Amino acid sequence: MGDSRLHRVPRAARVVLACLPAIAAALGLVACTAGVDRTPARRAHPATSRPAPAHSAAKPRIVPRTAWIGDAERGQPPPRYDDRVIAVFIHHTDSPNGYDCADAPRIIRYLYVGQVDSRDWDDLGYNFVVDRCGTVYEGRAGGVDRPVTGAHTQGFNHRTAGIAALGTFTAGVPVPKAMTDAIAALTAWKLGLSGLDPRGTARLVSSNSLSRFASGTTVTLPALAGHNAGYMTSCPGAALTARLPEMRQTAAHLQGRH
Repeated sequence: MGDSRLHRVPRAARVVLACLPAIAAALGLVACTAGVDRTPARRAHPATSRPAPAHSAAKPRIVPRTAWIGDAERGQPPPRYDDRVIAVFIHHTDSPNGYDCADAPRIIRYLYVGQVDSRDWDDLGYNFVVDRCGTVYEGRAGGVDRPVTGAHTQGFNHRTAGIAALGTFTAGVPVPKAMTDAIAALTAWKLGLSGLDPRGTARLVSSNSLSRFASGTTVTLPALAGHNAGYMTSCPGAALTARLPEMRQTAAHLQGRH
């Protein structure tokens, strides 16, 4: 996935799109997806036998993408994979918060159409989307149990998973506990597949100089990080960012860590 098409959108236009209300804002998807990376992904690694991790967590209920994509699905290349997931990036979708949770599939479908049609991406960038009621949805295709390479964080899509909170969580906006609990549970399970502590750190290599770090730079980031840790953005919003320490602790507890 090269970056050229994404950057045809003028910066001023992207700012305007981010301010559009209601579903238009969902289609805009600017604040948290301007930082995606289209560098080529690694081919799938052959399956290897690994011992069960000492610290794992139960897999949460995940609604399959068939529940939201409907007839909006476009032809796309096969999914790409890394060897494992060692970090999780949290986003918000920069869309309205006052939705009925029954409408979440429709909103996710609009996000998908906005990214695939308007921006010519190959799929939804996020691996997972979590609504305000705590329902977890499969996002990007490829299998929730597998280390699918996403398109969610400029420079750091490899060996990471992107979880998007459905809504806008700028300073002062309440963040539903059901949402943060679900994100923590999803993180605990996803990092637990590799036996990794959500309170720890991950060494990642930047694949794109449009991130905070020059391409090829090895950096140490939180294992559960906000989008702004890897890219110059306000995403996932100050309110959601402030909840990251709590989510790390909850995820670690769910893995049986003390």
